[in-house]
Amino acid sequence: MIECVINISEGRDLDLIEEIALSAGSDLLDVHCDADHNRSVLTVVGVAAPTAVIRAAVQRLDIRTHTGVHPRIGVVDVVPFVPLDGSTFNDALYARDMMSSWIANELQIPVFLYGPERTLPDIRRGAFRSLMPDLGPSEPHLTAGAVAVGARELMLAWNLWLSEPNLSLAKSIASSIRGPGVRALGLQVGEQVQVSMNLIDPLVVGPTEVYDRVTALAPIARAELVGLAPQALLDATDEKRWEQLNLSIDTTIESRLQRRPHGGS
Repeated sequence: MIECVINISEGRDLDLIEEIALSAGSDLLDVHCDADHNRSVLTVVGVAAPTAVIRAAVQRLDIRTHTGVHPRIGVVDVVPFVPLDGSTFNDALYARDMMSSWIANELQIPVFLYGPERTLPDIRRGAFRSLMPDLGPSEPHLTAGAVAVGARELMLAWNLWLSEPNLSLAKSIASSIRGPGVRALGLQVGEQVQVSMNLIDPLVVGPTEVYDRVTALAPIARAELVGLAPQALLDATDEKRWEQLNLSIDTTIESRLQRRPHGGS
């Protein structure tokens, strides 16, 4: 089975987000919305759901009217495919390549690929400047912008909100913890600041280690899981710290798959 974690550039209009999410049907596992980022993360599985969600978002959203603190290149900003049990990374690459061709040819939206070729941060830095699209038009779509479509292993999208609303401090912390296993940004989010992170291999460099590194530099108000976590991460984490790290059985991929209605694609 392949998981697809679709990041769309809308986090404020909850009715609109629900309308887009419902296009995934029973293959929808989770929706995480953030009004300040103006971004939502839709976790889906199956064959049909990614196509339906992307089409619905492109039809309903307009990048020209978008504002938010999170970097983005399009209304459907990032579409990573992730192998779950029973699938391989090559399966995720195949799904990525098929989806990329469909987006470029059917929707006429530029596509940047990430995975073996480059990282998502490479696209953020270079899109339409030092880096041209791999597929589709050479210029951004008028309303949809562009899409970064990738293949990756399971990772953890995770934020730490600092007690002190000091953006310079958040940026300094992000810089100090950034490395092969941690991608981090310091962001102003409303009147608060956060260290926004992707833990690339959370079973190697996990939230416990990162939380302790950050709290040694500044007090933490709270942790926030974005999307879902693998059960293996909870198994490897002291249960006494789950609440502090915003981890729970309910927000694991496996628990959502068990609750998924029969008959999904």
